[in-house]
Amino acid sequence: MNNLQIVQDAYGKFGSGDIGGLIGLLSDDIDWRVPEIENASFAGASRGHEAMGEFFAALVAEEEITHFEPIEFIDGGDKIVVLGKSAATVRETGRSYQTEWVHIFTIKDGKITNFHEFFDNAAATRAYQKTTTA
Repeated sequence: MNNLQIVQDAYGKFGSGDIGGLIGLLSDDIDWRVPEIENASFAGASRGHEAMGEFFAALVAEEEITHFEPIEFIDGGDKIVVLGKSAATVRETGRSYQTEWVHIFTIKDGKITNFHEFFDNAAATRAYQKTTTA
């Protein structure tokens, strides 16, 4: 399986809820980074398989993902860049947000070693706010 196929397989596993299978595509010392979101327990940096299990459990517990669509895959050899869009509802507040995103994967020896995500974390933070202000 080439690096692009590994990343596409990871999205397939995420989409079908096979988080164990997805974690199996990650290196033991995976460095996984998502933007900070105030009040979201999964945001920030995670490292290693155990932390990734906690990351995905928290993501599923805190958000109902209503739309998730990888749109374009850019194959840079050991770096795969994916452009996409998603929408989610924060379970605790009932507020929704949508965003376009960029995912950057680094693959070495058939395993994903780094993941870095960029998206509109201001929109996500607004959806996570427990109280609204004027």
